[in-house]
Amino acid sequence: MKYLTWAGMVVVTLIMLMGGFAKLAGQEMALASFTKLGLPGWFAMFVAVAEICGAVGIWIRRTSIWAALGIAVVMLGAIHYHVSYPPITAGIPAVVVLLICGLIVSRRGTGVIG
Repeated sequence: MKYLTWAGMVVVTLIMLMGGFAKLAGQEMALASFTKLGLPGWFAMFVAVAEICGAVGIWIRRTSIWAALGIAVVMLGAIHYHVSYPPITAGIPAVVVLLICGLIVSRRGTGVIG
């Protein structure tokens, strides 16, 4: 089970890093959801930093649970967006990340550093 959780953590890390850096780089596609929802630009940057910090935090034992919970909150926002602006199937990665975060929390954090 440990290795399955670590594999999930790799998936979450890659998705969060790609999404976070895309937002920080100002990629229009990554920022479009914030515009459609009427959210300010600074909030997109806040979410980007949260995604990057979460991607790192899930690997640290002391912060693993909290990072997974933070990522879960971000994914709930992503799911809300995809439900509001179809196609809903575009939200499948957010659901997968949310489920993996649930696994990390249920295993009481699985960080490997520290």
